[in-house]
Amino acid sequence: MASPVFFSVIFLMFVLFHQITAQGGVVFEDGYTVSTVLDGDKSNVKVNPHSILHQSPPSDMFVLLDSVASTFYTVSLPTTSNDTVIKSLAGNGKPGFIDGDLASARFNKPRSFAVDFNGNVYVADMLNRAVRKITKTGVTTIAGGNSQNSGRTDGPARDASFSNNFELTFIPQRCALMVSDHGNRLVRQINLKAADCKRQSRSVLGTTSAWLLGLGLSCLLSLILGFVIRPYVFPYTGRFRSPSLVQLDTMPNESGETNFDALLRHQKRTC
Repeated sequence: MASPVFFSVIFLMFVLFHQITAQGGVVFEDGYTVSTVLDGDKSNVKVNPHSILHQSPPSDMFVLLDSVASTFYTVSLPTTSNDTVIKSLAGNGKPGFIDGDLASARFNKPRSFAVDFNGNVYVADMLNRAVRKITKTGVTTIAGGNSQNSGRTDGPARDASFSNNFELTFIPQRCALMVSDHGNRLVRQINLKAADCKRQSRSVLGTTSAWLLGLGLSCLLSLILGFVIRPYVFPYTGRFRSPSLVQLDTMPNESGETNFDALLRHQKRTC
């Protein structure tokens, strides 16, 4: 006859199997929370978020794409407050294909975008079949856009062609944009300029602080070394001196200071 333990194990296995099948095979992991940080219907600018990426260099700023309006925005999402601010970055809410200044530029249902280390935005402008670039000074086209029809032409970016269904991502290790050309079932690569893949240099303040720190350490080490070798000061010829001559250096001159004190004073003045 089976023991009670056996029936208990069978019962537990049945309960576990029932829970898993009831959830469609989903194993739920606890410990996560969901919160709304932006409501496009209640924000200062009405938006329909399609995708959002963190702006570089790191900050509270994000780049948000409203694909329906063919417009890009910058969004401030502070972690310590709810003061969300949305500002227009590029596009004017009308579809089109216009490069130039940020306010006048037009896109046509952009699908995805990527951000490099310098904050430049690369756009998969889907219905224009082009890759566009947004900088602080304006919008340019860096690949495609010359064909009215879908294509799969490689080569110089000006002559390249894409389908009307593609996405892209920035890969800094390759200094390139990787393109998932869904319409052509291809993975494409757009090589970027070296300047596009370099991280921004340190601020002038950081560089100046490092220089001042190095100078201060150098002066401190010089003063410590001066005190250590004070009893053993030799003339520049490198010849040993008798104790009587060494003592002359420690005798005060007409101004009341020793030769070594004068040397230290000069050293402090140069630091």
